[in-house]
Amino acid sequence: MNFRILMMSIAMAATAGAVWAKLPAAPADPAKAAEAKAKADEAAKKEAELLGKYQDKAVANYRKNKGIRGPASMAGKK
Repeated sequence: MNFRILMMSIAMAATAGAVWAKLPAAPADPAKAAEAKAKADEAAKKEAELLGKYQDKAVANYRKNKGIRGPASMAGKK
């Protein structure tokens, strides 16, 4: 009896992997994919601009609080 339960458990565990296997993605519409890519690129560009803006703001705040005068260092730029 225990052997039968053990074999059924193994069989169910083996089939569970096949049931939960990832199905291939449905074919995408090229026009929709291009539109989604364009939107993602535009969003990434906006985020990069905002990041640069807030980094500059943080540097200005740091320099003001530390009493640093003069132009920013060019150590990180080539």
